[in-house]
Amino acid sequence: MVKVVGVIFKEVGKIYWFNPNNLTLSIDDKVVVETIRGVELGTVVQPIRNIDEKKIEHELKPVLRLATKQDLRANENNLERAEKAIVLCKEIVAQHQLEMKLLECEYTLDRQKIIIYYNAEGRVDFRELLKDLAAAFKVRIELRQVGPREGAKFLGGIGSCGQEICCKRHLREFDLVTMRMAKEQGMTLSSAKIAGLCGKLMCCIGYENPVYQEIRSRIPLVGDLVKTPTGACCKVIGVDYLREIIKLENNEKVELWPADELIKIESHHEEEDPDDLTDDVIENGNNS
Repeated sequence: MVKVVGVIFKEVGKIYWFNPNNLTLSIDDKVVVETIRGVELGTVVQPIRNIDEKKIEHELKPVLRLATKQDLRANENNLERAEKAIVLCKEIVAQHQLEMKLLECEYTLDRQKIIIYYNAEGRVDFRELLKDLAAAFKVRIELRQVGPREGAKFLGGIGSCGQEICCKRHLREFDLVTMRMAKEQGMTLSSAKIAGLCGKLMCCIGYENPVYQEIRSRIPLVGDLVKTPTGACCKVIGVDYLREIIKLENNEKVELWPADELIKIESHHEEEDPDDLTDDVIENGNNS
């Protein structure tokens, strides 16, 4: 077992484990930590705990200290510098006519490095760009390409539900989402209905999926044969999962019945081909 503490670097960012280094740490404490990118300021969101050492995927970096007033002031200055830096970066990228979309800049706490996040559809040859950026900022430059999901998390926006997109509001990490989930939820399989602002399958499809799986396990599905309270044997032609209302075909007439009033006689719903249902997948991503 090894002692760890959970730290985040963004308000709704991935939680990283660090070695508490014999410090007394509480939730919401600001801490200075050593990372692979340099010295950074983070916030404690999970208390010190013991976990199995096998769960540690990377070298456990230490918490260096509780943040001082000087650290907090330096971080505020870095945020202001980063806002100006992104403007200059965009100008330099435009001069090089590169097909890349800049998302955000951030400095490490010690201001030894600036990390520049960007979206691009393919590989970008930024060797000359790096030279100009290094000359402009006179610090080490790290250009980090992120995917469309992470890009949406940086920028934020309003989803089709009318609320702030989930990845910006509460999702710390991206879960697996597949076309199978969308089909099993009875969604219209058009990009306008199932894609988020990032152009990928909406994250809410994934975390709503267990509810639909539970409902599907106990109600008739399209293609099944059922018996109604009147004794008629009918074929299921439609399902409203959330209201649990079943649409039946009865002698060329359409009837609607609550699922709990029907008795399933035979299951005839078609099993989907798994190869056809995983053509668009949201995979786990790094949100930091």
